Amino acid sequence: MDGCAIKLNQRISGACLAVCLACLALAGCPAEYRKEADRMAYNYIRHAQMQTFGSAKQLRVESPGDTLRRRLLLEQDLPISSKASFGSDRLEEIEHWPEKGYPKPPAEFVQPTVQWHGKGPLRLNLLDSLQVAARNNRDYQTLKEDVFLSALQLDLEDLAFRNTFAGSLSTIYDIDRTTPKSIREMEYNNTDSWSRKLKTGANLSARFMIDLVQLVKKDRDRSRGLYADATVEIPLMRGAAMYVVTESLTQAQRDVVYALYTMERYRQQLAVQVTTEYLGVLQQYDQLENAESNYRSLISATRRAKRLADAGRLPSLQVDQASQDELRARDRWVSAGQQSKQRLDSFKMTLGLPVDADVELDKDTLDTLATDVIKRLGLEAATQPVESQPAWLLENPDAVPSSQPASQPGSQPATLSAQDAIVLAPPSNLHAGPMEMDPRRAVETALKNRQDLTVVNGQVFDAQRAVAVAADALQADLTINGTAQTGERRTRGTATEDNARFRFEKAEGLFTAGAQLDLPWERTAERDAYRESFVSMERAVRASQKLEDQVKLEVRNSLRNLLQYRESFTIQLQAVRLAKRRVSSTLLSLEAGRAEIRDVLEAQEAFVSAQNALTASLVNYRLAELQLQRDMGVLTIDEKGLFSEYKP
Repeated sequence: MDGCAIKLNQRISGACLAVCLACLALAGCPAEYRKEADRMAYNYIRHAQMQTFGSAKQLRVESPGDTLRRRLLLEQDLPISSKASFGSDRLEEIEHWPEKGYPKPPAEFVQPTVQWHGKGPLRLNLLDSLQVAARNNRDYQTLKEDVFLSALQLDLEDLAFRNTFAGSLSTIYDIDRTTPKSIREMEYNNTDSWSRKLKTGANLSARFMIDLVQLVKKDRDRSRGLYADATVEIPLMRGAAMYVVTESLTQAQRDVVYALYTMERYRQQLAVQVTTEYLGVLQQYDQLENAESNYRSLISATRRAKRLADAGRLPSLQVDQASQDELRARDRWVSAGQQSKQRLDSFKMTLGLPVDADVELDKDTLDTLATDVIKRLGLEAATQPVESQPAWLLENPDAVPSSQPASQPGSQPATLSAQDAIVLAPPSNLHAGPMEMDPRRAVETALKNRQDLTVVNGQVFDAQRAVAVAADALQADLTINGTAQTGERRTRGTATEDNARFRFEKAEGLFTAGAQLDLPWERTAERDAYRESFVSMERAVRASQKLEDQVKLEVRNSLRNLLQYRESFTIQLQAVRLAKRRVSSTLLSLEAGRAEIRDVLEAQEAFVSAQNALTASLVNYRLAELQLQRDMGVLTIDEKGLFSEYKP
C-alpha cells in the first residue's frame, strides 16, 4: 500500500492508543466518578430548593468529621463493639478498596457543634441539644440521604434527554487454516456513536466507524474502511405527546421535591421531639427533687411523731402510720431516681449519642421556662407569696363566685348559701397565650403550610398524569423513520480492495424512509392498566382526604390542649401555695395537739402532688405551643437545627 495509508494507519493507531489510555485512567479513578455524582446531585437539590422554598439550604450527606459521639467514646473511654462505632472514616480498608482512604467530610462539618474540652460530663442546654440532634440523629441523616438518592435518580432520568456518546475500539489477530494456504490477518475497528432523545418523542442517532484490515504476508495488503449512518424515528400517535415522553423525568423531579418536603417535615418533628424529651428529663429531675424533699420531710415527721409518742402525747398507732408513709416515700424516691436515668438515656439515644456517655442537662431551663410562660400569660399576680393573696380566697376558697374562675381573684363576693344555684363558668380567655388562636384560622394556616399535605396533594396530581399516560397507550402506533448511510466497511475478505472514502459532493450513499403502523387490535394489558390507573387515582384522593382531616384533628386537639394546660397551670399555681400553707398549719396544729399525724402526712402528700402537677402543667403548656406550630407546619428550622417560632 502507499505511504499515505501507512501514515493514516499510524495516526489511527496513535489516536486509538491515546483514547484507550484516557479511558483506562478515568476507569482507575472511582473517586472522580463519586465527586462528579456529588456535584450533579447537589446541583439538582439546590435547584429544587430554590423552586420549592425560594432559597437553598445547605444539605450534605457526608458524616461529620468530628462527631460528638466519637469524642465522647474516646474522651470518656466508653466500650465499643467495632471501629464502625467511630464512623465510616475510621474503618479499616478492605482488600480491593477502590479509593485511597475514605471520603473526607466537607470543611463546614469539621468543627464540632458543642464546645466541650473532654473534661467532666458533657453539659447540654436545649439549644445545644437541638444542634446535636441535627448533626447526629440517625433518622434525620437517612432522610437527607433519601433526598440525595432521589437527585441521583433524577440525574439518570435526565440522561435520556442529553447527548449520549459511546465509543469502542477493537483489535483482532486472526489465523485461518481451513484452507491449504494459511491466512493471517490484523483487523482494527473503531466505532463512535451519538444518540439523543427529544422531548417530542423523536429519537436521533448516528454512528461513525473506521476499519483497518491488514493481511500479514509478504506484500502486506491492507485496506481502510469508512462508514457512517444516521437514523431518526418520530412517533406520531402513541408515545408522541411531550407529557408522555417526559413523564418519568417529571416524576423524578417531583420525587426530589417530595423528599425535600418530607425532610423539612421531619426537621420540625425532630425539633419538637428533642424539646419534648429534654423537658421530660427535666420534669423527671424535678419529680426526683420533690420525692427527695418529701422523703426528708417524712423522716422528720416520723422522728417528731416518735418524740411525741415517747412523751405520751401521741398514740403508737400514729407513729406506725408515719413510718409506713416514710417507707413509701423512700420507694418513690428510688423509683424517681431510676426513671430519671432511664429518660436521660433515651434522650441521648434520640440525639445520636452513646447512651452510656456522661451527659448533664441544664436544670435552670425549667425556671426560665416558668418565668417566660407566667409573663406571657399575664399571671404575675398568681406567683405572689401566699400571704399576699386575697384573704377571702385563702380562707374560704369555696366562696369564689361561679361566674368568675378561681384563677381570677377579685373583690369579696356576697356569701352564698348551699341552696343557691350553682353556675359553672367555662374557661376564660383572659390569660390566653399568643398561640391560642381561632380554630378556623389555625386550620387554614395548617392546610397552607403542612409539608406532608403538600406531598399527598401532589401525589393526586401524579395519579392524574398516570391516567393520561395510560390512556395514550391505548392508541395506535404510527412511526416514521429515516436512515442515511455512506461509506463501506472492510473485513478480511475485502482487505485487497481500495480504501473506502466518503463522496459528499456526489451525495453517494443509501437513503431510506418508511412508516410503521401498529393497529390497536390487541390492547388488553393497556386496557387493564388504564382501568387500574383510575383506582390508583381514587386511592390517592382518599389518602389526601384522610391526611387533611388528620391535620384538622391534630390542630384542633392542640388548641384544646393549650387551653386545658393553661387552665391547669393557673390552678396549680394556687394549689401549690395553698398546699404549702396547709403543711405549715398542720405542723403547728400537731405541736399544739390540735391535729393528728395523719393530717400532717396528708398535707405533705398533697403538697408533693401539687408540686409535680405544677411542673407537669408548665411543661405540657410549653410543649402544646410547639406541637401546635408543628401541626400547623409553621415551625421554621435552620441548618443547625434551631427553630424560630411562629408569631400569629
